[in-house]
Amino acid sequence: MSNNDLAIVVLAAGKGTRLKSSLAKVLHRAGGRTLVEHIVRAGEPLKARETVVVVGHQAEQVAAVIEPLGAATVLQHPQNGTGHAVQVAKRALGRARIALVLPGDAPLVRAETLKALVATHRNGNASATILSAVVADPSGYGRIVRKSETAVSAIVEESRLTDEQREINEINSAIYCFTLEKLWPALTQVKPNNKHRELYLTDAIAVMSGKGETVLAQLAGDSREVLGCNTRADLAEVDRIFREWKRSALMDAGATIQLPETVLIDPDVTAGEDTVIEAGVQLLGKTKLGARCTVKTGSVVMDSVVGDDVKVEAHSLVVESRLEDGVTVGPFARLRTGTHVKSGGRIGNFVETKKAIIGEGAKVPHLTYVGDAKIGAKTNIGAGTITCNYDGFQKHPTTIGKGVFIGSDSVLVAPLRIGDHAYIAAGSTITQNVPADSLGIARGRQVNKPGWAAKKRRELAAAQQPKKSARRGNRKKSNRKSKKRR
Repeated sequence: MSNNDLAIVVLAAGKGTRLKSSLAKVLHRAGGRTLVEHIVRAGEPLKARETVVVVGHQAEQVAAVIEPLGAATVLQHPQNGTGHAVQVAKRALGRARIALVLPGDAPLVRAETLKALVATHRNGNASATILSAVVADPSGYGRIVRKSETAVSAIVEESRLTDEQREINEINSAIYCFTLEKLWPALTQVKPNNKHRELYLTDAIAVMSGKGETVLAQLAGDSREVLGCNTRADLAEVDRIFREWKRSALMDAGATIQLPETVLIDPDVTAGEDTVIEAGVQLLGKTKLGARCTVKTGSVVMDSVVGDDVKVEAHSLVVESRLEDGVTVGPFARLRTGTHVKSGGRIGNFVETKKAIIGEGAKVPHLTYVGDAKIGAKTNIGAGTITCNYDGFQKHPTTIGKGVFIGSDSVLVAPLRIGDHAYIAAGSTITQNVPADSLGIARGRQVNKPGWAAKKRRELAAAQQPKKSARRGNRKKSNRKSKKRR
């Protein structure tokens, strides 16, 4: 069904005082995204003609999040309630006939649920349709009071409930679908007769129902979809649910996740078949894992592209990097932004890389820093090697050819080029280019002095002898003085 006549309105102007935060409520994060971004994304599959976000607190920051998603913003100032917020959005809705209104702090709602709500509204020729949910503990929520199996007579806020109505466990989600030609007249009749002196959408629904207009309620298939985020505990619970859904989706797609409750996965992450994710792993941002990969305990992979048959050993950090097929990383490795490890490359324990290209089959096994460097295929970098890429003013590149052997504890001072199949002697500080097939040595010549250590020990022993004699003499004098006193 076409939604050319549908507009989506997201109410995101509130501050969220119960969160006790300087950050606007809808900018808090759960499940890897801000709350308002989740809401806007949930509406995208409906292909509405307009998506309008009503902003207030920290309006510019909210706009920066949702405008890249194609949504427009309108400012509500002052914030005089949900009814007033929709009135503020009226001009931006253009020629829309139906409006889907969502709060900016209920991020778990799914596109399928919203589609079903709109379909129920259209098929029932309703003036208003409410998304409701049945919950075990309805305290804190307004209740749906029905006058028939499908029709609603009122939404009653908890403070106004009768004893009989308190037994109702069907709650209002604050997600609605309205026929606008019915909504606008109803809103003009709403009065701010509440302690906050605000205009509420629920009162507009009561006006419609009182006039005999059709008001329906559509039950959410999963009551968790209507959960709001009013407290830090709410945020934590919503985040937990998002993570649970994402892990289930990856496992359904063929990945293995060990101790799933310990694994954190963001919504845009993908993983290929037979990939194994061990306990305590975090897969963040837009990370893409290929097939048959293993990410071991305690590792974090963020915004990275990982090929097939890659192994990320325990407690490694991979950020904004690319790992081609068959690469091994870690344990305890740190790959920073701009690292590209080509097929079969190996980054070992306690290695740090940054803006580095590691060639096919090249090895950087352990205790090494490689920054602003390009390393050729089959090159081996010995333990303790560092590329000195920063001179205090700017960064400089190091280029190492293919088949090069860099001896342990070498210092490569950029800018520098080392040719193919060259050798660098261990312990060298290389400051000049090394041609292909050459041996680079830059260290002091070793000198052995026979007997030096034995002589040094004798000198030290002799130096200690007078001190011992002096201490014995002092003790004898002290004894004589003591005898005279006695």
